[in-house]
Amino acid sequence: QVQLVESGGGLVQPGDSLRLSCVTSGFTLQHYEIGWFRRAPGKEREVVSCSSKGEGTPFYADSVKGRFTISRDNNKNTVYLHMDNLKPEDTGVYFCVVPRSYYTDCRLLLSGTDFGSWGQGTQVTVSS
Repeated sequence: QVQLVESGGGLVQPGDSLRLSCVTSGFTLQHYEIGWFRRAPGKEREVVSCSSKGEGTPFYADSVKGRFTISRDNNKNTVYLHMDNLKPEDTGVYFCVVPRSYYTDCRLLLSGTDFGSWGQGTQVTVSS
């Protein structure tokens, strides 16, 4: 059974950092792209970042580029999202997504195509 469990969120002040974790099980992480999304109250789901399974360049939304870094440890079945210089507009529930097919790349995953499984999310609140 495919499972993704996010953690690491919290209440922080503007300028602070957080590292989110997405622990996966039920599939071989090294064969799949993994995307991070977020949803703020009253807003649509927003693309944040995507980790390529191979040597491909990670994708970042313009709003987080230069501040967020995505990485993975396939041996630990975990994908990380390190977030620096957090801003109030980064507030939301962050969740990770794996596609159904290992052929699905970040471009397709982030477009909403083949949204396979996702976790319950972790709340990030940035407020002074």
